[in-house]
Amino acid sequence: MPRTSTAKERLTDAALEMIWENSYGATSVDAICERAKVKKGSFYYFFKSKSELAAAALEADWVKHQPELDASFSASIPPLERLQRYFISCYDFMACIKAKYGAVLGCPIFTLGCEVSTTDAVLRDKIQELLDRKLGYFESAIRDAHAKGLIDAPDARAKARALFAFVEGSLSQARIANDLEVLRQVPAGAMALLGAPEPVPA
Repeated sequence: MPRTSTAKERLTDAALEMIWENSYGATSVDAICERAKVKKGSFYYFFKSKSELAAAALEADWVKHQPELDASFSASIPPLERLQRYFISCYDFMACIKAKYGAVLGCPIFTLGCEVSTTDAVLRDKIQELLDRKLGYFESAIRDAHAKGLIDAPDARAKARALFAFVEGSLSQARIANDLEVLRQVPAGAMALLGAPEPVPA
């Protein structure tokens, strides 16, 4: 039975890691291939360009983490607690990232989007698609919280956008300052933005 190649997965893993840790512009195809231990010819077998690889890497990372999002935002969990669990998981994940890389790296989708959105339509469209997916989790929790009378948010989409901007901005600020403490303020700040009296216990 022929052995299944893991080259494509190694390329997407290496690309995400290197672009997230450094930047898209500073990461070359050659460096990605070297990190992935894949020949350059194999790279072009799977991908037409670095842009296409980066888009695939973001999608692969989304698929990897989607089960965690689904669990955190399960309809069986009270709606504000869903958000609280997500904020705590963000902090814990960034703490692990800092331990591994020596830096708080923030959100890979948002970080890459800030770098390439005006210059690369392929990546911009993929990034916007992923951010919209993520926003949907916030919106569903806020809509349910409003329906239960926990907050006043008749326009759940607008409130979700405001909350999403706050959370992503905090992740970006934590990356810039290389400071996890920025993220400790997110749960209380988020509940204040939503008009909830205080962070709900996780």
